[in-house]
Amino acid sequence: MKNIAVIGAGTMGNGIAHTFAQKGFKVLLIDINEKSIERGMTTIAKNLDRMISKGTITEADKKATLENIITYTEIKDGVVNADLVIEAATENVQLKLNIFKELSEVCDENIILASNTSSISITQIASVVKNPSRVIGMHFMNPVPIMKLVEIIRGYNTSDDVTKQIMDLSKTLDKVPTEVNDYPGFVANRILMPMINEAIETLYNGVAGVEEIDTVMKLGMAHPMGPLQLADFIGLDVCLSILNVMYEGFKNPKYAPCPLLVNMVMAGKLGVKSGEGFYDYTESKKAEKVAKMFSK
Repeated sequence: MKNIAVIGAGTMGNGIAHTFAQKGFKVLLIDINEKSIERGMTTIAKNLDRMISKGTITEADKKATLENIITYTEIKDGVVNADLVIEAATENVQLKLNIFKELSEVCDENIILASNTSSISITQIASVVKNPSRVIGMHFMNPVPIMKLVEIIRGYNTSDDVTKQIMDLSKTLDKVPTEVNDYPGFVANRILMPMINEAIETLYNGVAGVEEIDTVMKLGMAHPMGPLQLADFIGLDVCLSILNVMYEGFKNPKYAPCPLLVNMVMAGKLGVKSGEGFYDYTESKKAEKVAKMFSK
């Protein structure tokens, strides 16, 4: 596999594109929104600059990585020469089904089609595709260029050969692929999301404040990031979507989203990407923190 098409230039999509391009693959980055592509490419460039400042790559590496990425605004144009297509669109069932229906029509029947979904059934996605044995899940972790894990999800019809190819490909990216079966939330989010939801319930019930809850989990459980801060980082809308998928899939009340999470998403408080979630990420707040640092 030399040419990798990535559908979606958001947080996960641009991270996946960055990772493949840095390893020498030709990346076809596709997004119907030109501004999303511009933001995605800007993010990749900034992340590469950060790596340069840390001494992990050179200016020449940055140049080569960016040159390995070609952008498109039409799926049919971007996947023409692809050896593998990775969908990294918003975590919405109907959107993903629509994308895979189109891919089934414009891609050769032997091209592997992967989804970066964090919770939606690979078997369901594959049901709209000709030759569903070539559909698989590649759930990268955020931030993609740094995080080692790739959760490889086999749908009911995913072939052994396709699974092996994707496992081997993930290793060429210096990732650690871990094979799991196709059940709501897979492994990562089936365990993580109930914990995040319970942390939100703990806040909702007035047991403790945001920083106190996160401090207990960081210092008491050795978590690198508290669950509420992590929820902000993931995106509260994404957390809500995953919990809804698991609640529908298992019909178990333990996966029912906390009312506080539902209200925050409806109010547009989505975490880092909106500037406010459980924590404040606005520029004024950042300036206030800097001022406090220098006043000490």
